[in-house]
Amino acid sequence: MDFSLLEPTLYTVKGLAILDNDGNRILAKYYDDNIFPTIKEQKAFEKNLFNRTHRANAEIIMLDGITCLYRSNVDLFFYVMGSSHENELLLMSVLQCMYDSISQILRKNVEKRVVLDNLDVVMLALDEICDNGIILEADSGAVVQRVALRTDDIPIGEQTVAQVFQSAKEQLKWSLLK
Repeated sequence: MDFSLLEPTLYTVKGLAILDNDGNRILAKYYDDNIFPTIKEQKAFEKNLFNRTHRANAEIIMLDGITCLYRSNVDLFFYVMGSSHENELLLMSVLQCMYDSISQILRKNVEKRVVLDNLDVVMLALDEICDNGIILEADSGAVVQRVALRTDDIPIGEQTVAQVFQSAKEQLKWSLLK
């Protein structure tokens, strides 16, 4: 296949993953069903990826025709995957944004236990960074600002039903305590 004939596309990220120090999946999102259509294939790839990267000192690896950039911290490994012809600097900016935003959200306490305790916010941050393989944001400050919105600041018309009920419950609780 001649890569010079490929049309430009916005779908640059093939997947994002966070693995623990044993290679087990904490969180993974794959955006291209043609590469790994089943969870079994995804987990096999993740195990192979972890085995190749957990002792390495580099930041990038080409595995099964996929460019994988990674970063480790305490007991977690962060991965961003793209196609073999993708710009590595673009993928690195996604990886840096992913790590920095999670670090800011968790107040620099990036460990497996804390990530699992705040998995909902971490997933929301990943959704703000990348949607269906399209990079939406590469600035960690903007991601943290979007994720850290408090329900008090959101107009009632833009809140979900659960947020409205939670807000009403808190107001009722405070009115009964007075």
